[in-house]
Amino acid sequence: MLKIFVCCFTLAFYTSSHAVEVEIGGLLLDNTISRSGHEFAYRFSQLWHDIPNTQNINVQIIEHIVPHAGTRLTMKMNHKRIYVTYMGRRQSPITQRVEQAVLILIQAMAEYSDNENNPDMAGSGW
Repeated sequence: MLKIFVCCFTLAFYTSSHAVEVEIGGLLLDNTISRSGHEFAYRFSQLWHDIPNTQNINVQIIEHIVPHAGTRLTMKMNHKRIYVTYMGRRQSPITQRVEQAVLILIQAMAEYSDNENNPDMAGSGW
């Protein structure tokens, strides 16, 4: 445990003393549990690489088990829920759901950038 702390401290000291800035684009977090959830997240991640302007965008795919019914997948962008779908216990085609999720994400990103660039609107809309 001590070795990890020393390494982290050294890394933090090294980066702060040399003022190295590392830019991270958008993050895609996969919090899925089931096989179909993993497949959805994998296919979504393949399309995520092709989406432009993902800086400052964090997307989280969360899966909740619904007893005797399957799973519920929720996609959040910057902690705001933008997409929800239900998947049964049996395997079903995922491609259409992934494409729909990507389109909704692109629309939400456009609205987010409009709100962020507009000085007339506050974050709460008031």
